[in-house]
Amino acid sequence: MRANPADQSTRAVSLEQLTDLLRRIFLAHGTRAEVAEVLAENCASAQRDGSHSHGIFRIPGYLSSLASGWVDGKAVPVVEDVGAAFVRVDAGGGFAQPALAAARALLIDKARSAGIAVLAIRNSHHFAALWPDVEPFAEQGLVALSMVNSMTCVVPHGARQPLFGTNPIAFAAPRAGGEPVVFDLATSAVAHGDVQIAAREGRLLPAGMGVDRDGQPTEEPRAILEGGALLPFGGHKGSALSMMVELLAAGLTGGNFSFEFDWSKHPGAQTPWTGQLLIVIDPDKGSGQSFAQRSEELVRQLHGAGQERLPGDRRYSERARSMAHGISIAQTDLERLQALAGH
Repeated sequence: MRANPADQSTRAVSLEQLTDLLRRIFLAHGTRAEVAEVLAENCASAQRDGSHSHGIFRIPGYLSSLASGWVDGKAVPVVEDVGAAFVRVDAGGGFAQPALAAARALLIDKARSAGIAVLAIRNSHHFAALWPDVEPFAEQGLVALSMVNSMTCVVPHGARQPLFGTNPIAFAAPRAGGEPVVFDLATSAVAHGDVQIAAREGRLLPAGMGVDRDGQPTEEPRAILEGGALLPFGGHKGSALSMMVELLAAGLTGGNFSFEFDWSKHPGAQTPWTGQLLIVIDPDKGSGQSFAQRSEELVRQLHGAGQERLPGDRRYSERARSMAHGISIAQTDLERLQALAGH
């Protein structure tokens, strides 16, 4: 689904209305109720915050993966308490977000008790923005770091063939005077979803984003998607971070590396079957109840140095606008969603 092109009529819907519509879509396509609720909230929140590459744009991919039998929409995560500060979850071939939801309370309890806690999710599919996974922890005064690997589509620096996924990293930290500091970045030069959107809209990408099937640099998104590959951001530095994500999100959790799964027998599969790692820290164990103030001081200094926009600021601005005026959805997209829900 396209991301609200300007030449189409649009309608404003509330977050609750969009969440309910998406929930009914997931239910109609075979997920259990808890899974439908978590995925609907995730997609609706991304759309609300202007993260269009992870909002309603993702719905066809979710449904295609479900229909192909590649992902189990009825999977029930199994939470394992395996250490004083370690929680492990087998997602059962289902989505990662319900696995995180099932383990969240135990993870927070362990982080507050031990000062730090790790959540290792394996056998899971992650197809969403990563910042919604970490922001709720910062809202409770905790620091959170998460990473997930994806399907092979990125050529490591100095290599000739794709091996890594886009392998995003998300971080969230509380601050005393405002919304949490939150960032979510792919270790590839551009997110895969943004390449898909550029292809649908007929736009070229900036130079240095990817290569075609012959390994030649290209700015054409379809050449990247159709046999080509993405490049890591920052050359060898981004490539090293992507390797770290593979080791932590797959090697440590017991999930698949980006190159280890084969979805060729499931036409229509789009969701990577990998793993996810979360690290949650109670910062006041180290800073004596002053971390949020220290965080706020850093923000003040950044503003003083001339940095007007912080990571997450654009999302918060879009969120405020959406909550005040509704989430703008192209009429044609809304009609497609209603049809998918069985209207």
